[in-house]
Amino acid sequence: MPYIAIVDDEEPVRKALKRLLSASGLEAESYASGKDFLEASALRRPDCLVLDLHMPGMSGLQVLQELRAAHTALPTVVITAYDEPQTREQCLAAGASAYLRKPLDERLLLNAISANVKRSPKENHR
Repeated sequence: MPYIAIVDDEEPVRKALKRLLSASGLEAESYASGKDFLEASALRRPDCLVLDLHMPGMSGLQVLQELRAAHTALPTVVITAYDEPQTREQCLAAGASAYLRKPLDERLLLNAISANVKRSPKENHR
């Protein structure tokens, strides 16, 4: 079963996304911060990361940059309520495979995750 990590500082968003992914047959774990995710990802690499852009402490862009600096290619869908062309370009340049605006269209999110899981190494699929 594909494993998806969700990183968002808003608990209602994390819960809603986890419910959606679970109902779609995906294993999902959520994290309240980029730091929490980076620590946990050392233990188990997700097949896809759903990453909020604007968070206190460490932004989604900073998480992408940390992953890139560690040479950790991780399929990532960035989600944000504040869509700006420059930020979109920065996220895609830092390795994001998709960039979606909140409120999320569930179909678009699931399609982006599915495309990423298909490209992900199969070692996490259980």
